[in-house]
Amino acid sequence: MTVVDLLECKICAEVHSHPARVTNMDKKRRPMIWITFALGAVLAWGMYGPALHKGQVMLGNPYRALLCVGVAYFLIGVLIPVAGLSTAPGGMGGFSVSGSIWAGIGGALGALGAVCIIWAFKAGGLPAYVMPIVFGGAPLVNVLVSMLTHPPKTAPHPLLYVGFVVTALGAGMVLFYKPS
Repeated sequence: MTVVDLLECKICAEVHSHPARVTNMDKKRRPMIWITFALGAVLAWGMYGPALHKGQVMLGNPYRALLCVGVAYFLIGVLIPVAGLSTAPGGMGGFSVSGSIWAGIGGALGALGAVCIIWAFKAGGLPAYVMPIVFGGAPLVNVLVSMLTHPPKTAPHPLLYVGFVVTALGAGMVLFYKPS
């Protein structure tokens, strides 16, 4: 059994242990195709910091860089869903107030993260320092917030907390031993 097989078993068990999470999409989806998109996010966000820093330096002003980020978010985050929804069953209807509020909060948090990264660069941080802190810390915050908003049925395994420490140490090691 490979690591991917073990991961798929763990994730499938987690998803299907919560009946509310099982949708028609889950029944039709190809196993583990989602990992392709997760890896796409890893690649995109892994290149995000260096590209944003270079643009900010070349533009000479962090707010110019933020404006470019906003334009990119609009082009990708608005036009693509509008095109997809206009051909999907249900079209542009079906938005609930609570779903829209939470999705809007998520978008605002993503934009606020971009602002914080831009300000970190403006204050002298370099991508090789800023991004490991961001991407080492974000998973820890994600798990804690997820546990608060979707409390686990059983107490977390003690190795979860070991994982927190290892993740924080890993980010610290990347910062300390980065190439200069």
